[in-house]
Amino acid sequence: MTLQPRPGLLDIKPYVPGAAAPAGSVKLSSNENALGCSPKAREAFEAAAHKLHVYPDGGATLLRDAIAKEEGLDPERIVCGAGSDELLQLIGRAYLAPGDTVVQTQYGFLVYRLVALQSGAQILSAPETNYTADVDAILETAGDSAKIVFLANPNNPTGTWIPGSEVRRLRESLPEDTLLVLDGAYEEFVDAPGYEHPMALVDEYDNVVVTRTFSKIHGLAGLRLGWMYGPKAIVDVIHRVRGPFNVNLPAIEAGVAAIQDRDFIAQSKAHNDRWVGTLTQEIRGLELEVTPSVCNFVLVHFPDAEGKDAMAANAFLTQKGLIVRPLQPYGLPNALRISIGLDDDNRSVVEALRAFVEG
Repeated sequence: MTLQPRPGLLDIKPYVPGAAAPAGSVKLSSNENALGCSPKAREAFEAAAHKLHVYPDGGATLLRDAIAKEEGLDPERIVCGAGSDELLQLIGRAYLAPGDTVVQTQYGFLVYRLVALQSGAQILSAPETNYTADVDAILETAGDSAKIVFLANPNNPTGTWIPGSEVRRLRESLPEDTLLVLDGAYEEFVDAPGYEHPMALVDEYDNVVVTRTFSKIHGLAGLRLGWMYGPKAIVDVIHRVRGPFNVNLPAIEAGVAAIQDRDFIAQSKAHNDRWVGTLTQEIRGLELEVTPSVCNFVLVHFPDAEGKDAMAANAFLTQKGLIVRPLQPYGLPNALRISIGLDDDNRSVVEALRAFVEG
């Protein structure tokens, strides 16, 4: 008899990342940092080459200390992982059992669904309002039984956010035995009035964790590096389920250099601030709807008309060598997510969309 996996695993649709760019094309499908990574991080990575025969520090102590210093946090309450994706998986492994309920927002990150299904839990989606998380809808969906609520703030793929007062209301209204996981993958890009970095909630409650990544503003997506800040009891549990050397040595050393390079972080944010606003304005000028974004991408909506819909636009952009992200898996079949690129790449996107709309 053929060996069978645990019930439910074959129902999982594997995560499909943004399409790779063929030679000569521009990849704008994965929200990577258009400026690359910090030169200091690159130097640290290269300097680690002569130590590849050595096991990394299993606790990533240097990296946790560097994060703690820059963010004003307790290093003992930080866990590092192979991207924030791994940390989300570890949270699921630690706290979910078959039959549990997980809640996300309607257009939440696809990995949350994977985390739930891999543990045999059911996933429920709370309706969003104008592509934005709705706290009342989350609370209604979660009820009294949700084991974990995942909230990306700001959210991918919409680029929208909710104010700190709403995040706090969510936590205060959820049951005490519901874990609130705040995914802050795009936090560094946000300085909007009313937005609050959620670390204070972690300090106040024993049922809130925050995840962050080095893949976006730090430009280290290829190294797979992230971190989590949480209450001591939860951090202790995550350490018990993670692998003993889950973060590799070059990633640790590059991560230390990256988080200390505040100039590169500022440059990345300035480039993004300029182009998110410019792209939004220019694309709206083509009479296409763009959801307001505080992230390093824009969500562009297309009419439901043959030859002018998102799939037709995606095919047209691909022919022009511009690789963007269709969003059918997110339930957004008539939208494309377009990452912020270099100056010329962004101009090319506008011109290609103009040609598509006018053609």
